[in-house]
Amino acid sequence: MTHLYILTGASRGMGLAMAEQLISPKHQLLCISRHPNHGLAVLANQGQCVLEQWLLDLSDAQAVSNQLTLWLQTLPLSAYQSATLINNAGVIPTIAPLSASAPQELARALRVGLEAPMLLTAAFLKATLSLSIPRKVLNISSGLGRRPMASQAAYCAAKAGLDHFTRCLALDEARISNGAKVCALAPGVIDTDMQTQLRSADPDVFPDQSGFAQLKQSGQLSSAQQAAERVLAWLQRPDFGQQPVADVREIH
Repeated sequence: MTHLYILTGASRGMGLAMAEQLISPKHQLLCISRHPNHGLAVLANQGQCVLEQWLLDLSDAQAVSNQLTLWLQTLPLSAYQSATLINNAGVIPTIAPLSASAPQELARALRVGLEAPMLLTAAFLKATLSLSIPRKVLNISSGLGRRPMASQAAYCAAKAGLDHFTRCLALDEARISNGAKVCALAPGVIDTDMQTQLRSADPDVFPDQSGFAQLKQSGQLSSAQQAAERVLAWLQRPDFGQQPVADVREIH
């Protein structure tokens, strides 16, 4: 039997690393990103993994969720051993105070970071509601959703919303038979394009710039591959979902 995985933001960074680590003959993997990753396709072919890559813009979340609904209807869902949705995609708009932020950038950050996970999760849960197999939703959150930061209002708000949406979702799923296990998980600090953007910002605009630069200088950043390993290991924990909001750096 096969495990079904749906992953957003899989073309680079930790998302790509997770996709690479999910390549397996036992897995069917759907990746949703704006750009393809040809290396991932080669790896899937070598690993005999059924892989689809959808080149879609998650800022148009309703269209993507509609397509996901139709696609799930074509699958023999009861034949899978489990079904998992990983909402990983996120956007950092230009680092600036809210008053200096472009409206279209703010809207995109909120649509990709919060609206898309909510709509995709709704589509996924509705399509799999009658199944008896394990169902999981993993929302990739951030420490910035749990503490405020100047010049990062949209990103922080999207991640804070993601956390609280997941708390509410956990309450919904706890009320039904075979409810999905859900978690909003902060993956730690990772050496990705996002970190480069933060430590390259103008300190006059972004007062936390020096702290992010120090993380890099002191070697405190995880690689994308290391972070992906930790996140996927958390997903496989027997107590996954008991904490609707968690951090990979927490030890239990």
